[in-house]
Amino acid sequence: MAVMVVLVAIMAISFISVTNRTMYQHTFNELNQYADSLIQDNEILIDRKNNQIVGFEEQAIDSKSRLLSRQNVNFAVYDGSGHRRYDNSRGFAPGISKSDWKQLRQGKSLKKQLAYPDPEVLQQKQHNLEAPQLTVLIKPYFFNKKLVAVVSIGTFVSTMKQQYQTIFQNLLLAFLLAIIVALIFSLLLARSMTKRIDQMDLATKSIAKGDYDVHLPSKGSKDELDNLSDNFNIMAASLRSSQEDIRREEERRKQFLANAAHEMRTPLTTINGLLEGLIYDAIPQEERRHSLELMQKDTKRLIRLVNDNLSYERLRTNQIKMNRETFDAGPSLKNVKDQLGSLAKEKGDQLTIDVPHPLRVFADQDHFVQIMFNIIQNAIQFTDKGTIKISGRRLPNGAEFKVEDTGIGMTKNQISKIFERFYKADRSRMSTKYGESGIGMSLVKKLVELHHGTINVQSRPHHGSTFTVFFPDRGHDHDKKEN
Repeated sequence: MAVMVVLVAIMAISFISVTNRTMYQHTFNELNQYADSLIQDNEILIDRKNNQIVGFEEQAIDSKSRLLSRQNVNFAVYDGSGHRRYDNSRGFAPGISKSDWKQLRQGKSLKKQLAYPDPEVLQQKQHNLEAPQLTVLIKPYFFNKKLVAVVSIGTFVSTMKQQYQTIFQNLLLAFLLAIIVALIFSLLLARSMTKRIDQMDLATKSIAKGDYDVHLPSKGSKDELDNLSDNFNIMAASLRSSQEDIRREEERRKQFLANAAHEMRTPLTTINGLLEGLIYDAIPQEERRHSLELMQKDTKRLIRLVNDNLSYERLRTNQIKMNRETFDAGPSLKNVKDQLGSLAKEKGDQLTIDVPHPLRVFADQDHFVQIMFNIIQNAIQFTDKGTIKISGRRLPNGAEFKVEDTGIGMTKNQISKIFERFYKADRSRMSTKYGESGIGMSLVKKLVELHHGTINVQSRPHHGSTFTVFFPDRGHDHDKKEN
């Protein structure tokens, strides 16, 4: 605010100074035009043969005299010899000194600002207690290089001061109005800024208390406070999202611990019971080998549970190296089928493979096998006495694989959560020998993302599921494929 007032004051002072100088210059220019008009309009009659004033156009010069008098402009006309030939100055015409005449004969115009009129005028104007101040122009006129006339023309400084005072008053009024407007504007701006800062303060305190559901309004003016509000909202949204992720992860962690405890309790209870039976000879000799096989199976299940979690953590923290290369996917898929053949046979499922030869894919071969193994194993887990078809094909920018089953299928809600860590679509199967920790599909999702690929699911309850995986070729990592 202070800066604005100082700037306006400096501008006002500068304008007044310039106006003062300009006003005097403008006055002299007007006086010069008036003087020229007396000669150019032939109101002064000059004998050009003898180069002297012979008279005046009485009517014209009297009319001009009255016109100028109404504007407080007075003039007198002298001939080349220095005699005053016409005078409407009403006694206020200044005298012309010898030095003045010398300069006039040299063709110089004289500009004067007289503080006092001539002494003779004071004697004649004793009734006037104030001595008028004059601005006077004395200009010579030549014909055939001979001085023939001198016009002394002037106006009262008081007239100029009146004009100046009018301008000054208007300027002062404008200055005061500008200050008032600036004050009002500053107060409104300060109040608005204070209100917005208070809002930011309250929002910051809310964030500090753990309340991330705050939003600062933006006026759309894109000033510093608007930018700060936008950045604050982005920060709050990010914190809110992070907090929500933490909350969901905590819920999943708790669910996982409950699931893991459940899954661990069953095999550990089995192992413990069998060990006690062996220790106390409660198990017949012919059943001991079978008991050891059961303990081995449950031990492998526990190891698999631990390994799945370790693998997921390595993926989550980007600790897994990818060695992608182009290879034929056919042999790898056949190996996966052979590995899961016994499991499919136990469930009464039929596994089929339909892929062209060769089917080139750009991927990390070990992780490709891990991805397809988990998807096919998942299909077997939820399919009883059905078929599971594994197919593949080449696309312009990559390879696509599908695993279609005729199993129990999934709802839309289950599909949306199938790739979440610790989630299982059918909790009733968690205690079966095919039940897992719910980490397998989340591992698949992470591995596919590391390949810059995509994985999609189509499913309906009691109509089976179809998993589609796309692996982009080298140089097409960021291409998007529509399914």
